Amino acid sequence: MPLRYVLPNGLTVVFEEQHAAKVAAFQVWVNVGSADERPDQAGLAHLHEHMLFKGTTRRGPGEIARDVEAHGGEINAWTSFDQTVYHLVIASQFGRMGLDILGDAVRHSAFDPEELAREIEVVCEEIKRSQDTPPRRASRDLFSNAFQVHPYRRPVIGTEESVRSFTREKVLEFYHRYYSAKNLVLSVVGDLREAEVRQWVDEIFGGDWGRPFEKLAPRPAEPPAPGRRLMLRQDEVKEAYLLMGFGIPQADHPDVPALDVLAMLMGQGETSRLTVEVKRKLNLVNDVHSSAYTPRDPGIFTVSLTLPPANLARALEEAARVVAELRARPVSADELATVKAIVEAEGVYQRETVQGMARKMGYYQCAMGGLEAEERYYEAVARLTVEDVREVAERYLRFDRAVLTGLLPPGTAFDANQAGEILDAVAREAPTLRPDRRVRRPENNVPMRVVPSRSSTGEIIQETLPSGARVLVREEHGVPLFAVRAAFAGGLRYETPANNGLTTLLSRSITRGTRTRDAEEISQLVDAYAGSLSGVGGRNSVGVRGEFLSRHFESAFRLFADCVREPTFVEAEVARERRLLLQDILTREDKPSGLAFDLFGKTLYRSHPYRMPSLGEHGSVEVLGPEALREYHAAYMDPSQLTLSVVGDVKVEEVMALAQEYFGQPLGRVKPAPVVTVDDRPEGPRQEKRVLARAQAHLMYGFMGARLSEPWRHALEVLSTLLSGQGGRLFLELRDKRSMAYSVSSFTLEGVDPGYFAAYIGTSPEKVDDALAGIRTEFTRVRDEPVSEAELARAKQHLIGTNAIGLQRNSARAAQLALDTCYGLGLENFLHYAEQIAAVKAEDVREVARRVIDFNHSALAIVGP
Repeated sequence: MPLRYVLPNGLTVVFEEQHAAKVAAFQVWVNVGSADERPDQAGLAHLHEHMLFKGTTRRGPGEIARDVEAHGGEINAWTSFDQTVYHLVIASQFGRMGLDILGDAVRHSAFDPEELAREIEVVCEEIKRSQDTPPRRASRDLFSNAFQVHPYRRPVIGTEESVRSFTREKVLEFYHRYYSAKNLVLSVVGDLREAEVRQWVDEIFGGDWGRPFEKLAPRPAEPPAPGRRLMLRQDEVKEAYLLMGFGIPQADHPDVPALDVLAMLMGQGETSRLTVEVKRKLNLVNDVHSSAYTPRDPGIFTVSLTLPPANLARALEEAARVVAELRARPVSADELATVKAIVEAEGVYQRETVQGMARKMGYYQCAMGGLEAEERYYEAVARLTVEDVREVAERYLRFDRAVLTGLLPPGTAFDANQAGEILDAVAREAPTLRPDRRVRRPENNVPMRVVPSRSSTGEIIQETLPSGARVLVREEHGVPLFAVRAAFAGGLRYETPANNGLTTLLSRSITRGTRTRDAEEISQLVDAYAGSLSGVGGRNSVGVRGEFLSRHFESAFRLFADCVREPTFVEAEVARERRLLLQDILTREDKPSGLAFDLFGKTLYRSHPYRMPSLGEHGSVEVLGPEALREYHAAYMDPSQLTLSVVGDVKVEEVMALAQEYFGQPLGRVKPAPVVTVDDRPEGPRQEKRVLARAQAHLMYGFMGARLSEPWRHALEVLSTLLSGQGGRLFLELRDKRSMAYSVSSFTLEGVDPGYFAAYIGTSPEKVDDALAGIRTEFTRVRDEPVSEAELARAKQHLIGTNAIGLQRNSARAAQLALDTCYGLGLENFLHYAEQIAAVKAEDVREVARRVIDFNHSALAIVGP
């Protein structure tokens, strides 16, 4: 059971032991957010999120990130309307050090004037990045119209004008007022013991902080909406973004469980009403979603649609009809039971990671008044009736008080008056009774018991079936879940310009129908098993992944195997997925950083398939049909080519029996793998630019890299880590010291064939030349100058630690086992990654830098003004 206690100075501590992995998570929840700011402080809570990592009275600028990364940890923060949260996850053997770093940052931040000036510039770059993101702009429009008085109307990040007005005195005023022990919750979860946690907390967080806390400043209350608010505007977007909002109560209101369930029924998941009716059946939208946002003060229920502008009127009408139907008629008992099971299962999935548990406990203690609120919430969900859900829909989802906002592509012939007329017409008509086509829920409906995580890791069992399929199983009984992954060689690497995009289309279509089940039944079964199931495609492979509650193991595995072995790729489903994929291709300009990655691939490679975008091009995708997918599946996704991994709360003999049943025999239609021509490195420096009118420019600069099979890739990973991360050279030089960017990093992407090593930065257009020069300088330094032992140790430990953190989930372990085996790497990487990284020497790093970094054989891609 979780422990909770309060220090004499008022700081609240919540702690739970979890020994499934040798990892610990620490989170400090400060009970202040952007909604607690005065108008002249807009963005100040978020600026603190940046500044607390910029040095303390004991640690200089950059030392916090370097210390954390040197011990294999990760540190970061986020700011919301109501809280600011600082979080750190680290190997439990370094737990005290990690807690000391977090405590030092929160309690003794220096707010150095020069560092403050630099970080203000970084935040301004972050603001520009958000201005280039259509969903962010659409969300700002919704909140600024839904809240006319309450500070939820202002963006959390502030504005460039407000942020540039901040002085050290104004920052310290906010810090001294709110960063007091009595206004904090410390959440700790992991491989630690209560006695040591208590001692550390007393030493690090105890005593008088010298900053007495009075209370939060009162917030202006939002008056009841007098009527409907509509604001549609044209913007530089390729698709329309339409948001419809309704006022709802705050987080602790008794109607919130019903509103959360209503949001799931309406627009979350493949079986939700909006997805089935508006997206799947009528093909009106590219995406649709609903959510109940319930913060500390009254929030907003949102229906969001992204769609071709020509469909705006019809899509709004049909979405409004779904809302009206849920107001007028109860959902079916089976629908409600399925959603209740999904809500209950979320508590199990959260137990897979220590950081997920720490976040949940921090939220309930800080935002909901205590850990007991979680149990009350789940009990309230369990008691809900279909009439309870209908009543909250009727009470809050009123079209006469709706807020409707939208970003429309230039020239769109749709306006607020038309939108208002549509809502009025739907409100007047009687809702249409839609047939209930849900499948019967499984009989295994015993109440779920969330058990404490325990360490129970088995060995990896491997078996090759008569077909040639390779099966790997690892029993891990810490939580009642299992993950399964099927992997086949292929992916982008098997594509040509004529069929570019096939992997993506196939992975989106493969779970949309089999010989025995249609798409709707598959989606409903996935929900009934409280799981997830999807195709997955990459540069070197294609496959299917699933994750389910282990109590549904046999049924869920059979569903998974059916999709892997017997997909039918029916015309209607493929046509729908093709249309959505073509829309994604059309809207690539709305994601300029992604365009930079695509342009870099085209620049570095000239003949290899890695040069092509994973989404494909319009001309190649529009001619892809079911027959092309069936031919590919028969040729390259036969059981004889399969690698299957299962990790979690399963029994090896049961997995092997089912694997033999479904994949034990080949289907006999296999084709030889295509011959792929490997590119030489560029014959000289290559440069391409895509002109795009945006607030930021996006730059990628790099070189040909390593194969997955080449042993020197580990040295290249260490080299990249020296440059990337919050403690890396690029971050320190270009962000911390020169304030050129919010996002800057380096990365190495290996493949079956040579991949690449590159740096990325998003910066203001006038800083592009200096940013490129800065990247070249750091590349030159790491190539020509010896790396210190301390810096080398930081990079290696960071890689080792973050690898362990990333492998907490069953799904992550299943993916690595399947893909490594598929690529011919065996278990070496999974079992001995830490030793391989630890063995890298400084001279290995310098040697690989000389091998890869050659400015005469480089590629540069720039997207921006």
